[in-house]
Amino acid sequence: MQSRLVYNFPVRPLILLFAIVPFFGVSSLAQNSPIQSTGFDSNLRGVSVSKTDSGKYAMWVSGTKGTILRSLDDGKSWQQLKVEDGADLDFRDIEAFGETTAYVMSSGDGEKSRIYKTADGGKSWALQYTEKRAGFFLDSLACDSRTHCFALSDPVNGKFLILTTSNGQRWKELPRDKMPAALPTEGAFAASGTSIALCGNKDIYFGTGGPAARIFHSADRGRSWTASETPMASGNPSSGIFSVACHGRSLIAVGGDYREPGSANKVAVYSTDSGATWHLAEQQPGGYRSEVVFLSGRRFIAVGTNGSDISDDAGVHWRRMDALNLNAFSLSGNRSCAVGPKGTVVAPGERAH
Repeated sequence: MQSRLVYNFPVRPLILLFAIVPFFGVSSLAQNSPIQSTGFDSNLRGVSVSKTDSGKYAMWVSGTKGTILRSLDDGKSWQQLKVEDGADLDFRDIEAFGETTAYVMSSGDGEKSRIYKTADGGKSWALQYTEKRAGFFLDSLACDSRTHCFALSDPVNGKFLILTTSNGQRWKELPRDKMPAALPTEGAFAASGTSIALCGNKDIYFGTGGPAARIFHSADRGRSWTASETPMASGNPSSGIFSVACHGRSLIAVGGDYREPGSANKVAVYSTDSGATWHLAEQQPGGYRSEVVFLSGRRFIAVGTNGSDISDDAGVHWRRMDALNLNAFSLSGNRSCAVGPKGTVVAPGERAH
């Protein structure tokens, strides 16, 4: 079911533009602020940018109040897409492939956690997975193709639960006999839908929080797992690892305590040996960060509620980029899009090469 088409309008013209321009490298930002509002009162947490078959780019975003939006013109206008009976769902993650295919994940207890898929550009959505078991709460969704995806749930019966599809239609639970037990009250976070990361052909990582900030790692695509404690901030229900990103043997995890967004204490860790050992960043980001994304070379970006930071050395040192309130970020080719509360998007269009 589709609805209206809305156009962006500036929210905070030119605020902190000096910080955004060097990263995105877009000369047109000098005339027009990239900070926009979609016009929807939604806390946007899911974002996915991908190339279409025609060589253009599609941007999909999702959030609270059942919000799903799609732009085919670099964020200049947004089309509202609706999931039947989904107006009350909190869509924390979306994974899209071009202008027609997307998976969207809602978070919540039991049947409030769902996975839907569209193959017709959002005209219709098929419910692919949900369940009623106690503890079931989807946190993150990751795909490496149109048909191959993984989803992470909080512990069910004492262990984290991983779902997967290999045909883009049917989901199944991976065996958990070789999954380490979760600690009491340990969980994952759904702030940006990126607490799970697919790295290469075999490796899967996901981060946790609460009593400890741990990284779970599978080197055989989910058949067996190890768990390693990291020096990330932890010790209460609002702190831990919120996002994991990888490139080669380099891994970065960011997080902190979302109830103390300005605290820069132990909010980023890195590994140079595929997760065997973890180290605190020598220069920390400026506060709690909800997502980290690989850009190019050894460069990563981290976004959060009190700003964004860039690392040029795979997470060892971070430097402040802006003070924007953002939840998530996505990059494909020379297009990018970031999202935040109150329907906010940052979609600056084409980046300079």
